[in-house]
Amino acid sequence: MKKVITYGTYDLLHYGHIRLLERAKALGDYLIVAVTSDDYDKSRGKINVKQSVIERIENVRNTGLADEIIIEEYAGQKIDDINKYNVDIFAIGSDWKGQFDYLEEYCKVVYLDRTEGISSTEIRNKKSSIKFGLVGDSSTILKFESQVKYVNGLVTSGFCVKNESLIHLLKEKGYFVTKSFDDLLDLIDAVYILATPQKHYDLIKRALLKGKHVLCESPLALTSLQAKEIFKLAKEKKLIVMEALKTAHATAYHRLLLLAKGGIIGKVVSVDATCTSLSKNAYEIDDNETWNSICTWGPTCLLPIFQMLGTKYVKKSMVSYMIDSTKKIDGFTKINFIYDNAIASLKVGKSVKSEGELIISGTNGCIYVPSPWWKTDYFEVHYENINENKRYFYQLDGEGIRNELLEFVSQIENGICSNAIDEEVSIAIAESISDFYNGKLDEIKFN
Repeated sequence: MKKVITYGTYDLLHYGHIRLLERAKALGDYLIVAVTSDDYDKSRGKINVKQSVIERIENVRNTGLADEIIIEEYAGQKIDDINKYNVDIFAIGSDWKGQFDYLEEYCKVVYLDRTEGISSTEIRNKKSSIKFGLVGDSSTILKFESQVKYVNGLVTSGFCVKNESLIHLLKEKGYFVTKSFDDLLDLIDAVYILATPQKHYDLIKRALLKGKHVLCESPLALTSLQAKEIFKLAKEKKLIVMEALKTAHATAYHRLLLLAKGGIIGKVVSVDATCTSLSKNAYEIDDNETWNSICTWGPTCLLPIFQMLGTKYVKKSMVSYMIDSTKKIDGFTKINFIYDNAIASLKVGKSVKSEGELIISGTNGCIYVPSPWWKTDYFEVHYENINENKRYFYQLDGEGIRNELLEFVSQIENGICSNAIDEEVSIAIAESISDFYNGKLDEIKFN
């Protein structure tokens, strides 16, 4: 029996896929189809895949052409599969011509002509694009602008910027730029907001009232009541509100959460997160509005605490080294949480340096993520017996911004709010920051 194997993503299965599978099937007696996993697609930069691996496998199965379906999960697997399944022919589309010649050492390699004029990318692109606007005076919006091009279904339509140097740069790139938020909203379908935290609630609400989807940097609001109001309004308007915390969309971070919750280190009893940064211009101050330490880093550190241990803590204590109590500028803040059966702590600072690591402690082991853990592509699982330790690597492209934008677009297209960050977590983040602003902390002055 002559065995044939072929590989593909098979997203939005179409006639071109079927014709290629038919040609591969005709080369032998038994066809093995390898469907790429979600994680492997992301590691190769394919972040626009619309269907899950389960959906794509089912679509291939329904063609009736595959005698066997397997999942491709890692680089180098093709050689392993050829040997494991005693494959005679490796078949792939002609657009890969020459790239798999090295497999000739193991079996015959055949490049199949593709059906002209049809592809999954073209199908995705035929959907009407979401006109995307960006708001803010930080260079961070340039990072978002650079990543939009990787996400099908999203097109940058303009900016609301007051920073003159940014205005000049964006106009040189040919973008529409305005200082009026309302003028920008009139041109777009969805908006990314990066203002000072004190302005987020107002800008989000104005965008929702104009029927625009919102992706906003965290914190969404400075009180839990404001956060709840935002989510309620979005539901009433059937719009998407999504908190822009890049860490939540990193493959490595998502995987470590699943492993921890799955019991790989036993019962989780402690989560300790630290985020600090130092710069000459640590605080952006505009009319008493600022990105202080708690707003800059607090949401990131609170994320794994609330996602691992939940938001129903028993007690919380907060200590801040204050630079300016009147303007609520903290140089460093530490928060301790006590749960019924666990504890947690976070340290954040913009005027104090500490090691930016994440440690999740359990009854059987711990998960360690080195600095900077918030944009990691790597983490370790440690046990008492060091010979059992494991290391995990997952590629992170675009600092997680691409995956964040992809999820935002997916939610808009499907009309389903399924954030990587639960509404409950967003509200709890706002509540913790509200406690800081309401003076529920011990203050220590810098000398």
